[in-house]
Amino acid sequence: MADLASRLSLSTCWCSHRHDDGYAMLCEMRELGFRRAELSHGIRLDLVPGILRAVDEGVVEISSVHNFCPLPPSMNQPAPNLFQPSARTKTERALWLVHSQRTLEFASRVQARDVVMHSGSVSFLFRSPEAVLESDAPPSEKIRERAMARLRKKAVRAIEDVVVSYIALLPAVVERGLVLGVENREGVLELPLDEGFDDFFGNFEDEEPVGYWHDTGHARIKEMGGFLHHEEHLAARAGRLVGFHLHDVNAEGRDHHPPGTGSVDFDMVARHVRPHHTLVFEPSPRLSREEILSSREFLLETLPG
Repeated sequence: MADLASRLSLSTCWCSHRHDDGYAMLCEMRELGFRRAELSHGIRLDLVPGILRAVDEGVVEISSVHNFCPLPPSMNQPAPNLFQPSARTKTERALWLVHSQRTLEFASRVQARDVVMHSGSVSFLFRSPEAVLESDAPPSEKIRERAMARLRKKAVRAIEDVVVSYIALLPAVVERGLVLGVENREGVLELPLDEGFDDFFGNFEDEEPVGYWHDTGHARIKEMGGFLHHEEHLAARAGRLVGFHLHDVNAEGRDHHPPGTGSVDFDMVARHVRPHHTLVFEPSPRLSREEILSSREFLLETLPG
């Protein structure tokens, strides 16, 4: 447990919104027992000086950074999908590249290893299949499969732009000794599609620093919707697995709840954790300090040391 206690990170998504000093923010996290932190996609520019001071003083180590971090100028709230690598326009894809490169620079400065990435989405001008696929009233199998077929067809073109965008980013990733963690997403239109991860990774050599980032809450939401089997999906990505976002899902399908209070099978997740994986507790900002502490204890007791 001692080794796990030194590995487990807390995401700043829990508290960045209520701090105006990055140093105080990271000190609060350290006081709760977390020696590592993930800098999430809500890090405003005014938090950066204090963050750098805390890192330089060794208050905490930074395990990972979530693109975009820090936020683009003029943005004061989380905006990980502000620019997308799948965008229809070259201008937006170029902005995604610029701000992703800025995240890499920051990740290198704070001595993180991993950069967690969103990979865009499929867009529809008319008759998006999203309404059918995420309906509270499950459609017939025929209607559902027709909607999935439209989504798959449109995703083929979109994922080409995503791959080109990642390839353009790779030289800076390699130069800085970083690893990109491509996150599984909860939205049905978001990329890569769950069934398309292997094809996506097939565009990169095994030694290239592009890996899989597993979000337990997102996978459970997709499992509840009938889109995947959580353990099978996780096990199939083992060779590329970089790290985890750890949080739970309640009965209504809402995520970022305290681990152990919902329907995510954390005993199953624990079977797939390896010593080189980055482990990040990603809680809702609504959770109390007491819930953060109890969640930390649960994870320390459940995950392998």
